[in-house]
Amino acid sequence: MTRWEPNARERLLIAAVDLFSEQGYDETTVAQIADRAGVTKSTFFRHFPDKRELLAAGQATLSRLLAEGIATAPAELGPLGAVAAGLHRASETLGPVNHELGPRLQAVIASSVELQERSILKSVGLASAMAEALQARGVPDATARLAAEMGVLAFHQGYSAWSSRPDGGSGELARLSLAALDELRTAAASLE
Repeated sequence: MTRWEPNARERLLIAAVDLFSEQGYDETTVAQIADRAGVTKSTFFRHFPDKRELLAAGQATLSRLLAEGIATAPAELGPLGAVAAGLHRASETLGPVNHELGPRLQAVIASSVELQERSILKSVGLASAMAEALQARGVPDATARLAAEMGVLAFHQGYSAWSSRPDGGSGELARLSLAALDELRTAAASLE
């Protein structure tokens, strides 16, 4: 095994999704993932505490980017405008690997109750990060939480549409997420 080859984290993610798709999440071991990625088990554990965390890879970065986008949005924007800025900021970082792995990763998650629970917790974490960023802008708690939940839903809808398309071109995820947010805004207005 090559010990210092670059992109070990990305190779581990790709290997894990491949193996999870081929033989199932429960049947896949850390040793198999490391072997498929061409790294040692100790390299695996330098990047991830366990195989479950592979599926949450990037959550902290995504939360940070959503919050940064909200924090740096122009002051005159309302809560959903700031959420839109957060969605745009986070969408800029997802590239071809995310696009290619998206549908396969969703299929793996759908096959395991444990992974579905982890996915829900990931959504809660994203919503919390956005709500805190909105509250820091002076948005009242209930409004911040509602806008953040709408942002998470819009991101998921945009990501699902983006990853199911044959070409996930640059800017396409942001466009789809922002369109989903607009649809949710219209739906929320019709609730009265």
